[in-house]
Amino acid sequence: MEPSAIIAAVLSVVNTSHLIVHLFQNQMQRNRARRQRKLREDMNSERGTDLSQSTGPRPVEIMVAMGHVDPVERRFWARETSTDWWDRIVLQVWDESQWLRNFRMRKGTFLELCDLLSPALKRQDTRMRAALTIQKRVAIALWKLATPDSYRSVANQFGVGKSTVGVAVMQVAHAIVDLLLSKVVTLGDVQVIIDGFSAMGFPNCGRAIDGTHIPILGPAHQGSQYINRKGYFSMVLQALVDHKGRFTNINVGWPGKVHDARVFKNSGLFRRLQQGVYFPDRKITVGDVEMPTVILGD
Repeated sequence: MEPSAIIAAVLSVVNTSHLIVHLFQNQMQRNRARRQRKLREDMNSERGTDLSQSTGPRPVEIMVAMGHVDPVERRFWARETSTDWWDRIVLQVWDESQWLRNFRMRKGTFLELCDLLSPALKRQDTRMRAALTIQKRVAIALWKLATPDSYRSVANQFGVGKSTVGVAVMQVAHAIVDLLLSKVVTLGDVQVIIDGFSAMGFPNCGRAIDGTHIPILGPAHQGSQYINRKGYFSMVLQALVDHKGRFTNINVGWPGKVHDARVFKNSGLFRRLQQGVYFPDRKITVGDVEMPTVILGD
């Protein structure tokens, strides 16, 4: 190729590049002018509709007007997921048997539980995302606690993130402990309970007690202490129940390897029984033996 042709080609490319840059800059200026005009119109509209607020421009508006910052529409920082299964099927279609089978409670009990926990679970919407409703947060926690599903499976079921499931479970658990534990797990009417056990053939019985093992993942430290006699990792739950099987006292947290007798002897229940303050001083005579109020175990 002749040198003159090469020079002509290079100049043509350079001129074309200058033209593209010039057109791009002009387009950017027009876009910036349009955004600034729209911003001024919005600001004037706000001043005309709400005089209770300050009419001076905010620092970010000044920066936008000077061209230092481009206005950006805020968006929700969350991936869009489907919640139709919860909103349209569970809440509207499921009958009582389906609620009992999956949530271990009837729908009416579920709604009552949500009302009781609402002071601790209510959240405000933000400009970045809408808060989960109390009902959905409680439902996520109950589903995770009532089924062997993984966090990922529960997240897909309710249309939320996997981390959201973990947060919901902890929030609901803490709310139950803070708001309901002291109100629901109580001594109850001792005489009614004694009469109930008497009708079953156990005179002067105030409660029944036993321990159960809650499966857990093996902890990184002292894991052998959590392996129970059945060979899996667990924590011990000691439960005291009335004649209808309702919890009246609980103690949880001991490693699975610990014997039930040791858990009982180190519980607050044992100390109150030793002090004679848990049950009223009510004794009966069986044959020639004076028997106080007792607890059935094993």
